[in-house]
Amino acid sequence: MPLASSEVERRERVSTSLDTNGVDLHITPMDADADKPPVDFPYAMAEPVAPFVRRVLARNPSAFTYTGTQSYLVGSEHELAVIDPGPDDADHVAALVEGIGKARVVAICCTHTHRDHSPAAAALAQMTGARIYGCAPLALADDGPRMDASFDTTYRPNGVMSDGDDIGGDGWTLAAVHTPGHTSNHLCYALNGSNALFTGDHVMGWSTSVVSPPDGDMTAYMESLTRLYERGDQVYFPAHGPQVDKTRQFVRGMIGHRRQRENQIVQLMEQGVARIPDMVPTMYKGVDQRLWPAAERSVLAHLIDLERKGRAARSGNQWTTT
Repeated sequence: MPLASSEVERRERVSTSLDTNGVDLHITPMDADADKPPVDFPYAMAEPVAPFVRRVLARNPSAFTYTGTQSYLVGSEHELAVIDPGPDDADHVAALVEGIGKARVVAICCTHTHRDHSPAAAALAQMTGARIYGCAPLALADDGPRMDASFDTTYRPNGVMSDGDDIGGDGWTLAAVHTPGHTSNHLCYALNGSNALFTGDHVMGWSTSVVSPPDGDMTAYMESLTRLYERGDQVYFPAHGPQVDKTRQFVRGMIGHRRQRENQIVQLMEQGVARIPDMVPTMYKGVDQRLWPAAERSVLAHLIDLERKGRAARSGNQWTTT
């Protein structure tokens, strides 16, 4: 699926304005203090990006959301679905309603229940009369700093979609693809007949996802990446960052990056480094130290995965190879 001209221009603005100065893009290409992006992004407007697909960018930029959460209006001028309605922000909800226009909203679909993705579902449902479908409700107390977003405890779907379930309207169908890892309830949505996949936070166009135990699971995340690689979708529309066109190449790079991190951890343990806070400075050298707590969560997720494979063991907060 070719890029819309607006998407080409948008990518140029992103690459020009969000200079990473050599920082590892798999951690964060935005400074942690960047409350607002340095250029005027198309907030609060329905931007066409492909046939049957329009994007509405929420004004919630951060070091973990890039320029903000991208909601998608998928369907025709008569019937459509909203994917990831986003944060409970009045301006963003109003922009969604304006973009919907006179179309009937068949469904409001959430990829997962972090607070930058699902809270607007309730307000949008009330304003449009639509029903909420998609991922299962989930609210867990984490055992450490999440750093990406906390769970939405207000999410109440009218129906939960399982892998392979679909929903559709005038000339289009969305099918759920279960992709646990970033969260256990994460779903992607395939737009049948277009080779397009809405990837939420599982695959983002600018960074890898934070995988934060206990709900975030590196084993499941890697399995889900492999599943997407084998699907062969031609374009990804993520919740954060630009669309991804070379999908298999992109996912292969993500898998390779995670394997590289795993090898770094094993090497550090072999050198006698046993505590996660002592691993992170070496592994994430050059990354803003305010982001190290999030890095620690991903290192923990890797260690748990290695433990399952019989390659690591722990005693308290000490980790060793086996």
